[in-house]
Amino acid sequence: MKKKVLFIYNPHAGKAQIRSNLLDIIDIFVKAEYEVTVYPTQKQGDAVRATKERTEGYDLLVCSGGDGTLDEVVSGMLECDEKIPIGYVPAGSTNDFANSLGIPKNMVKAADVVVAGNEFACDMGAFNDDFFVYVAAFGIFTDVSYETKQEMKNFLGHAAYVLEGAKRLTSVQSYEMEIVYDGKTIRDEFLFGMVSNSLSVGGMKNFTGKNVRLDDGLFEVTLIRKPRLLIEYQQIARDLLRRESDSDYIYMFKTNHLTVRSVERIPWTLDGEYGGSHTEVVLDNLHQVIRMIVPENKM
Repeated sequence: MKKKVLFIYNPHAGKAQIRSNLLDIIDIFVKAEYEVTVYPTQKQGDAVRATKERTEGYDLLVCSGGDGTLDEVVSGMLECDEKIPIGYVPAGSTNDFANSLGIPKNMVKAADVVVAGNEFACDMGAFNDDFFVYVAAFGIFTDVSYETKQEMKNFLGHAAYVLEGAKRLTSVQSYEMEIVYDGKTIRDEFLFGMVSNSLSVGGMKNFTGKNVRLDDGLFEVTLIRKPRLLIEYQQIARDLLRRESDSDYIYMFKTNHLTVRSVERIPWTLDGEYGGSHTEVVLDNLHQVIRMIVPENKM
């Protein structure tokens, strides 16, 4: 009996590059003796619903699109009783998580990995009643990502440069917050916060921290304090790029669970998509909960 694969793809991701690769990708799956069912998404949320409603009886789920499409597929899979492996053919503009897994940018080569690679059990994130694959963030300029569509999806990777230029702004939004983790409590005023499980964010390597592993059950957390003087923005940018752990302006630590509280509602992004506005969020690392297909001997 042939194995069955459900192929969910976003036809608009990455300037619709799937159009010139779709037949080659399907051909690779068929040659690997898979029976292929193809599902092109039509609107936001389709990949979540398709994953939850259609994966029963399949041996493998493959998704193609940007980080948002992968986020939807993973969110749907986390709500399934039986969790099957996920292959990823990246088609977005940045594809941070694919880069972290060593999946090629070339779509046909990525499809080859799907049929010839190994399973890798990696961590995911829970965010209140929602999920994220590799990053949850709040603060300076993160809100533009879901207001300006695909062309602004690289906002996090430019955070250091944004901070360098922020000293020219007349006002920068900051938030009084309380962060609780591992029996510790931080109370401060923050410009930006990021909870991640990725080797890069916004295409910027080493931005998330040092010694990052995707299956260790730990998040990398970065919190940037509001400076008191405009000249301090320059020092924050330098510390951020160097990942200075003893910075006066940046908190950096690893944890598997944290709670973030604020008086006012704060908008968050999850994998670059709007994650709602909240006064309290609880983030948990879901240890090795999803099996991704990665290149042989990569992880």
